[in-house]
Amino acid sequence: MARFTFKLPDIGEGISEAEIVAWHVAIGDRVEEDSPIADMMTDKATVEMESPVTGVVVELAGEVGDQVSIGAALVVIETDAVDAADEVVAAPLTSAQAETAEQYEAENPGVEEVVETPPSPLRGDDRGEGQPQAQTPATAPTPHPSPLPAGEREQKAHAVPAAEAEQKAHALASPAVRARARDLGIDLASVKTDSDRVRHADLDAYLRYGSGEGYHPPHASRAREDQPIKVIGMRRRIAENMAASKRAIPHFTYVDEIDVTALEAMRADLNANRGGRPKLTMLPLMIVAICKTIPDFPMMNARYDDEAGVVTRHGAIHLGMAAQTDAGLTVPVIRDAQDRNVWQLATEITRLAEAARAGKLAPSEMGGGTITVTSLGPLGGIATTPVINRPEVAIIGPNKIVERPIFKGDDVVRAKLMNLSISCDHRVVDGWDAASFVQGLKKYLETPVLLFAD
Repeated sequence: MARFTFKLPDIGEGISEAEIVAWHVAIGDRVEEDSPIADMMTDKATVEMESPVTGVVVELAGEVGDQVSIGAALVVIETDAVDAADEVVAAPLTSAQAETAEQYEAENPGVEEVVETPPSPLRGDDRGEGQPQAQTPATAPTPHPSPLPAGEREQKAHAVPAAEAEQKAHALASPAVRARARDLGIDLASVKTDSDRVRHADLDAYLRYGSGEGYHPPHASRAREDQPIKVIGMRRRIAENMAASKRAIPHFTYVDEIDVTALEAMRADLNANRGGRPKLTMLPLMIVAICKTIPDFPMMNARYDDEAGVVTRHGAIHLGMAAQTDAGLTVPVIRDAQDRNVWQLATEITRLAEAARAGKLAPSEMGGGTITVTSLGPLGGIATTPVINRPEVAIIGPNKIVERPIFKGDDVVRAKLMNLSISCDHRVVDGWDAASFVQGLKKYLETPVLLFAD
């Protein structure tokens, strides 16, 4: 038998290590060639590793959550191939096995290892005369207490505490009611009744209103068990990126209110006549407004290299869209958003969101963004303070649309209003620039016909 060491290959440009997010095999498992053995996560994507040989797994690089360097051993597989060295030399002991063997020899010098076989149960006619027999608890005699004198028995039988006697006197009930109260953990003395005894209807009333008096159903503790969860995979990446962003970037957030009544009316008309095209949400219209506003505010579409001290203002708009998945928040990127119309954007948003939820985003679809939009849709609140997706310098957060009365001249009219949040890197973007940029967006969103003007 020969041993094959599968080393972690180079799975991405500039990647020095990867995290184990899932094992598909365990020690002792037999694997076939090209069968999956592990999922490895880098900063950009999750890659499935496949076995290049057939054999039995004898070593794994670590546990889920551990980091493995590129070129380091990931899995050791014992293959069916014959190796001359393996025929003569036994596989070395593991460190734990060697330590155990040394400790045993030190404590027991000159003692040979003897394996004892536990004796089989003896039948009744096989027992020797001198062998003691173990007596099980079931056959052991049970001592009987000495009978009490008649006077003491009578005194003990009638020794009912005064409080219990008083409780029974005030809590008359049938055996069925008593049994039900006992199962529910209800003290009959605390149940109010209009008759001379507690009835089922009284228990029902107590269950409806008894919680105000501190009653809780038995075995229904409100406390849940603590659940330690190891922060690994996507969750770890999110934690590291968010912490790095808040440590390195001096955030500030600006919020303004936008009247989207006309925009929502236009969106409804477009959807009513969309044919086979995807249904429009607010997001593609927002992206068109962003792309039309950025040329006047190039500092918003930028990336800041902290170490080099260089801000790169990008000509193309590679717009990240925050997407929630079961694994956590991910940010796929819409490439060259400035060259797409509203229907093309809607199609690309749908495609990227489905790929993100399925965990099938390509590495090229998860990096290189120049500005990000994050939206909770109908779940959104009054305002948000989004965290910048470093090394970008701005992130935009549309919030929930609400309907409220507003003044139009001397008239009060119904309007659909939405707060728009933007967080910026104060090292690159000044407050005046952020406010002016949002006012530019506001112009397009409140006069939506401009979105389709060249």
